[in-house]
Amino acid sequence: MIYAFDTYYYEDYANTVCIAFEDWTSENESEIFTEKTEITSDYESGAFYKRELPCILSLLKKIELKEGDVIIVDGYVTLDNDGKIGLGGYLYEDLDQKYPIIGIAKNEFASPDSQRRNVLRGESKTPLFLTAKGVDVDDILPKLEQMHGLYRMPTLLKKLDQMSRA
Repeated sequence: MIYAFDTYYYEDYANTVCIAFEDWTSENESEIFTEKTEITSDYESGAFYKRELPCILSLLKKIELKEGDVIIVDGYVTLDNDGKIGLGGYLYEDLDQKYPIIGIAKNEFASPDSQRRNVLRGESKTPLFLTAKGVDVDDILPKLEQMHGLYRMPTLLKKLDQMSRA
C-alpha cells in the first residue's frame, strides 16, 4: 500500500490527511485517514519538520503499516549533498528506517542535492522535486511519471492537497 500525507495549517489547528492507494497508477484511493491536531510548533524556516512531523506521526497511529508499504510526504526527504534531511528524512528515522519514504515537493530547495530529481509530468514546464530514503530515487522517478493524471500534480496528490485544505 502507498500512503500519501499532507497537512494544512489553520489559525488554531492542523488538518492532516492521508490517502492510501494500491499502486502508483491507481486512479482512486483505497482509504482516507484524517485528523485535526493542535499546532505544537510555530513555523521555523529550515525546520519545517518540527511543525509537520508530529501531525504525521499522530495520524500514523491509526494506520497499520505492513512490510512493503511506502509513504509519500509533501516535501523533501533529503535537502543537500552534506546529509541534511527534511521532513521525510526525519520520518524515515522515526519509523526506524523500516519503510521507504518518498518526498514530492512543489517548490525547489536551493541547496544542490545529487539525490534530488526533477520530474516533469504532462505538458508542465514546472517540475516536481523528488527525493527518497529507503529506496533508490531513480526507481521511483518513472513511477511518479506514471501516476494517474494528465497534469503536473498526479490526481491523488491533488485530491490530497484539496482535502487537507477543506
